[in-house]
Amino acid sequence: MTRRHLPDAPEIALVLRRSARARRFSLRVSRIDGQVTLTLPTHAREAEALAFARDQTEWLRRALAQSPAAERPEPGGTVLFEGEARRIVEGAVRTPRLDGATLIVPPGIDRLAARLEAFFKVCARQRLQATTEHYAAQLGRPFRRITLRDTRSRWGSCAHDGSLSYNWRLIMAPPGVLDYVAAHEVAHLEQMNHSPAFWAVVERLRPGYVAERAWLKRHGSALHAMRFRA
Repeated sequence: MTRRHLPDAPEIALVLRRSARARRFSLRVSRIDGQVTLTLPTHAREAEALAFARDQTEWLRRALAQSPAAERPEPGGTVLFEGEARRIVEGAVRTPRLDGATLIVPPGIDRLAARLEAFFKVCARQRLQATTEHYAAQLGRPFRRITLRDTRSRWGSCAHDGSLSYNWRLIMAPPGVLDYVAAHEVAHLEQMNHSPAFWAVVERLRPGYVAERAWLKRHGSALHAMRFRA
């Protein structure tokens, strides 16, 4: 994917995505984080796609005005970690460290976001690896590996070869919510669908998952509001 700024409106950033299935240009503004995606057919000219987007400038401005405000981590501010708002405080540490309700970070705001993202990914991998192993053993179904991504459309996925993928931002959610997503994806090792039989497996692995699933639907967009990259 390519990033461009809208001609005559440089405050609007575009992500250009080519698609073999696209037959015409289309624009989408994410309700999660306000990202603007301009989709174009595989062989379409970029200049024509940008001209199409320029004609939609006023619509884009209205849509962006209604989208969630992006946040950036900063010293003195807060960031969600395991479902709780943690105060970001600079201290004499080499890597971020959790101390109760405080997240101590090395000095230097220029690298703060990148350091926090790396810290969150490490914590997410540890938690998701352990939780996935727990549910896979409970189900008696081995998995191949887990990978971490920062997807907007889903919190986890299961491939036919037994590879599992998770959104590392789950470490920002309450621990039970992360556990539910792990149980959900492990259940796909037995039922590669969303049939009643699949949900019965999820219930067996994670009784009471309904409340955790509802939390993710209500508050998942807040996990995407924090920007760790430009």
